[in-house]
Amino acid sequence: MSKGKHNFSNICVESSLFDFIDKEACNGLDIKAKEFFESLSDVINELQKDNIDLLKKRDDFQSQIDKWHIENKRINPAAYKAFLTDIGYITSKPEKFSIEVDDVDPEISQIAGPQLVVPITNQRFVLNAVNARWGSLFDSLYGTNVIPNKGSMSTSFAHNLHRVNKTAELACDFLDEIAPLKSASYRQITSQVKYTGALIFNLNDGEVTSLINPEQYRGLGEDGSILLKNNNLHIEIVCDQEKSLHKSGIFDVILESAITTIVDFEDSASTVSDDEKIHAYRNYLGLMKGDLNTEFIKGGETLTRSLNPDKRYKDSSGKIFSLSGTSLTLVRNVGIHMFSQLVTNKDGTSVPEGILDAMITSLIALHDLKIKGNSKKGSFYIVKPKLHGPEEVRFTMKLFSLVEKALSLKENTLKIGVMDEERRTSINLMSCIHEAKNRIIFINTGFLDRTGDEIHTSMMAGAMRCKNLIKEEAWYSAYEPNNVNTGLNCGLFKKAQIGKGMWAQPDQMREMLDSKMVHLEAGANCSWVPSPTAATLHATHYHRFDVFKCQKEFLLKPQEVNQDDLLVIPFLKLPEQMSEDKIIHEINNNAQSILGYVVKWINNGIGCSKVQDINHIGLMEDRATLRISSQHMANWLHHKICSKEQVNKAFQDMALVVDDQNKHDRNYIPLAPKYDSFAYQASLALAFEGMTQPNGYTEEILIKYRRKFLES
Repeated sequence: MSKGKHNFSNICVESSLFDFIDKEACNGLDIKAKEFFESLSDVINELQKDNIDLLKKRDDFQSQIDKWHIENKRINPAAYKAFLTDIGYITSKPEKFSIEVDDVDPEISQIAGPQLVVPITNQRFVLNAVNARWGSLFDSLYGTNVIPNKGSMSTSFAHNLHRVNKTAELACDFLDEIAPLKSASYRQITSQVKYTGALIFNLNDGEVTSLINPEQYRGLGEDGSILLKNNNLHIEIVCDQEKSLHKSGIFDVILESAITTIVDFEDSASTVSDDEKIHAYRNYLGLMKGDLNTEFIKGGETLTRSLNPDKRYKDSSGKIFSLSGTSLTLVRNVGIHMFSQLVTNKDGTSVPEGILDAMITSLIALHDLKIKGNSKKGSFYIVKPKLHGPEEVRFTMKLFSLVEKALSLKENTLKIGVMDEERRTSINLMSCIHEAKNRIIFINTGFLDRTGDEIHTSMMAGAMRCKNLIKEEAWYSAYEPNNVNTGLNCGLFKKAQIGKGMWAQPDQMREMLDSKMVHLEAGANCSWVPSPTAATLHATHYHRFDVFKCQKEFLLKPQEVNQDDLLVIPFLKLPEQMSEDKIIHEINNNAQSILGYVVKWINNGIGCSKVQDINHIGLMEDRATLRISSQHMANWLHHKICSKEQVNKAFQDMALVVDDQNKHDRNYIPLAPKYDSFAYQASLALAFEGMTQPNGYTEEILIKYRRKFLES
């Protein structure tokens, strides 16, 4: 044993990690820390070279693509596709197949609904997200811009009765739509509810009414709340005329909201130091054991938050049943391009962090598999990001199999969610699914990373369109329906999630309500949201629209997709006509986005945050959005759409904007006027060195400067 490390067959382990595994993670399990790390050593020994070879293959592909674009200034689509096929970037499709996955929880296979993504590093956020299985529709309407915050509806004073009444009216209108009454509106009911073989509502005019569809009634809660069901989602109606501040007897409407939650070790988390990574593992341990809790101060009062208990109801026959009080959780491990300092090879080199994540999160999940507090089916769900093509999926399947053997788990206990967020995965999606056909429970379009990869892969081809216009291009029009068509064609219908990406404006809930229904209409049975409130509001879409019916129709008549469009590069149109003002605005937009995110990542270790854009609109930013901004700026620099001097000025100008946007944060470290902080240096590096970063990823630069900050 060397100082501060534990030595095993092929690896050295930091004492802090060994102690965590020994004293905490293995506590209550039939496995000892030394056994675990010997198994980890064996897995690393078997897979490490494959991991490194796959990363080299990415670099080789990029070099060949760069060379082809340099030699072919005008792109012939057929020649380009033939080239990508010749080098193995495009693989042959497998014969028709259907996934065969067992022991999948209904939250994934049978229920369509919102999906939250939350950084594992923040206990309070994790608990809020997992507890967001149920959410108040009244609170979500009252507290957001769904109801305009102006005039008589202003929230500037407490308990605005005009706003309260409007909230109740909107909630009642929603109920009228999804669980209609006979010849009456929910606006008319009183608090009195009777059950005499059927659910009966008393109305304010002395009459009574009942549900048009009595089968929607499921039972009564312990507090007397009424439980309904629609599109496989539950609704609680709380009637209490004495407490109601409005005309209806309905005090609240509680919606089953975040059906699933992804707890994230990747893009939304910052775990640079050993302590930060172990803290993330410890939070996940608390979640899997069911004892995660945190204390915080609100309104001068110390509050404790923990996991919600299950909810109990009595059905029409008097039988007691329960529903989960929490989301089904999935965990997102890091990608294969990340490396760890917690575990090293004997020569001191870092080992692949993705292998470490798979082993440790699976070890931790053994606690849940014993009590079945999360997965009632006894499965463990790992979302795997940043996979480039079927070979990397195959590698991950080998990793999962070795982990199962190391931990004495039944084959295929570990399930995989494949992020369709890299160009080579999109064009080979069917082959990727085929590699994981016995484990796959999730595919998801990650537009943001997919855009970043699009820019980087085609860096040498030419200048790209303005950031906000790239979504208008042919590749995106093909990307989304191709994901749905391919998933359904491979048998994911009522077996796995087909997901869509994040709503990135957490304060713009009216806009989300108006626009996010398109994800359901496109065939997605889950879609990402940024907050518990957003989950509750987005749940209304799943009540109004039967996604599985839509998917069934797509199976009979698939959406039209030209897969060749996936390879169409989003070139800037007529760059010679770009005005100076437009160029300045675009690079200012990129610089502001980079600085606003990076300053929190470097100085505070915050991996996901609400960052005000150049128009002072709060956007949820993580490393995926950073990848786009940095790659876009690098692309324009390379193709001389803008100059180095213009970019430097943009960063200096936007530093002043970012400083002003954060002026009320007493812990904030300003970027100006010295422009020499580690955060500022990292931001410049992301733009000026972006072209040379593997696949355009930002981690290498962020980690480098975060470490400098911590050391300082």
